[in-house]
Amino acid sequence: MAKQPDDWLDDIPAPQDEEEEEIIWVSKSEIKRDAEILKKLGAELVDLSKSELERIPLDTQLLEAIELAQKIKREGRRRQLQLIGKLLRSREVEPITEALDKLKNRHNQQIVILHKIEDLRTRLLEGGDEVIEDVVALFPSTDRQQLRALVRNAKKERETNKPPKAFRQIFQYLKEQSEIS
Repeated sequence: MAKQPDDWLDDIPAPQDEEEEEIIWVSKSEIKRDAEILKKLGAELVDLSKSELERIPLDTQLLEAIELAQKIKREGRRRQLQLIGKLLRSREVEPITEALDKLKNRHNQQIVILHKIEDLRTRLLEGGDEVIEDVVALFPSTDRQQLRALVRNAKKERETNKPPKAFRQIFQYLKEQSEIS
């Protein structure tokens, strides 16, 4: 006997559970938002240097696409970023975003340290020997005489309106001491 047009419904198996039957619908807008987020992630990856990219877990295909995007300009770059976003959709992005966050945080920490060194340099120029003692307590390997000489030279430069050579040297010296400690 030939099947009737409505008999195709008989071939569909009946659902076992209501949970199996449940389908999660995702709106087009949500799909577009997710794609845009991945494209922005790709753009952040393209803006990284080669040494920074080495710290992020990327497969060879994605890494090659990123390196190519770094070389391309204008419209080609936009299309390459779209391709990178598409490649990211088929990959696990959590390890990539975690590595990128760690990289950004390390950069933010370095900025905070440099600001603290600048503040310490300013305190050295405004204060006296007690600030130098604070610096020695903070960085035990500091040479008091060298630091005093740099501070004295920086004050003279400021008074005579000379270029701030010693002022910069104080910053470099404090930066070196912070890396040693």
